[in-house]
Amino acid sequence: MGSRIEIDRCVCYDVRFSDLKRALDERPRTNEEIRAEFGCMDCCGMCRPYIERMRETGETVFHQILIPQDA
Repeated sequence: MGSRIEIDRCVCYDVRFSDLKRALDERPRTNEEIRAEFGCMDCCGMCRPYIERMRETGETVFHQILIPQDA
């Protein structure tokens, strides 16, 4: 059986997308506010398409690699 990719967090700041979603559900934030409070999207930026997809769909675990135009 092949391994399955599972992306569930910002790797630079170890912030789970599920925790970020919960915080955003409690109080919406802009991308700048997310950067300031959680650090996400501030270092390598690889989490940005996942956060954008999370905001659109509510997904917090991803099984494919997203690039900005996929978000």
